[in-house]
Formats: sequence, C-alpha cells, structure tokens
Amino acid sequence: MNKSNSFHWSQKLLHWLMAILVIAMLLMGIGLTHSVSERHTLLVAYHKPLGMLIFALVIVRLLVRWRLGAPALPATLAKPQQLAARLSHWLLYALLIAQPLCGIFMVWCGSYPLPGANHAALPYPQTYALLRTLHSVLAYSLLGLIALHLTAALVHGLIYRDGVMRSMGFGGKRRSM
Repeated sequence: MNKSNSFHWSQKLLHWLMAILVIAMLLMGIGLTHSVSERHTLLVAYHKPLGMLIFALVIVRLLVRWRLGAPALPATLAKPQQLAARLSHWLLYALLIAQPLCGIFMVWCGSYPLPGANHAALPYPQTYALLRTLHSVLAYSLLGLIALHLTAALVHGLIYRDGVMRSMGFGGKRRSM
C-alpha cells in the first residue's frame, strides 16, 4: 500500500498514456469491424502493433503497481464501494492483458503474420472465428468497464469531492479524509 495520498508520477503517466492508447484502439476496432474500404488495411496496420504496445505497457504498469502500491481509498467510502473499486481495477488489468493476447492468437490462427514475428502463421479457421468473437466480447466488456471507471471518477470528483480524481491527476495531492 502506498502511504501517499496520490499515485507516483510514473503511475499517472502510464495511466493517462494507456487511457489514450486504449480509447484509440477501441475506436480503431470499431472502424475495423465497420469498414471494407482501403482504410481497413491501414487500420489493421496500426491496430496490431498498438495492441502489442498496450500489452507491454500493462505489464510495466502492473510491475510499477507491485513496486509502488496505490494510495488507500478514502475512509469515507463504504466497504462495498471499496470492494467494487478494487475489483473493477483488477478486472481492468485482466481485460487489458486478455484483449491483446486474444488478438495476437486470433491473428496467428487466421494465417496473418504477426508484427515482428519471423515464423509462419497457423491456419485454424474455427479457432480464428472463436477468437474473433471473443476479441469483440472483450472489447465491449472493456468499453463498459471504462465507462464505469469514468463514471466513478466523475462521482468522486464532482459529488463526493474526496480527492480520488486528484490522486491520478498531475495537479496536486488528494486531501486527507
């Protein structure tokens, strides 16, 4: 547990960088599923390496979290809300690991080359179809959890005013409760 009321600057940087990248990826994914134009090839060309970058960043983020911890949740927060906050954060991490892994295996099973890989892809059309569906389900789950995360952050910032939003911002520290 972090003894500070605020996340370390490296955690904040990783959080906001990943937020931008994940939102960009989700928008690209929507574009991929709804486009048959020449943009499709371009979106795929960006989507694959960006997914691998997000996977690497979430591993770094988990290592930093393990090393530095996280600030305590406000004491004024009810126990069920504290549990929901912890579970939703760990579920976000799980989805941010599962989604790129699913995408990597999907591409591999669809006979598409992986960026930076020097080995042949494996043609498994049934597995590809299953992984493509799973990749979509994970994406929509991630989108829903991000919406919940954003809503909770806004509730803390605008209604509770308990400093939780400030703990992830670069402008100051969360006030003690």
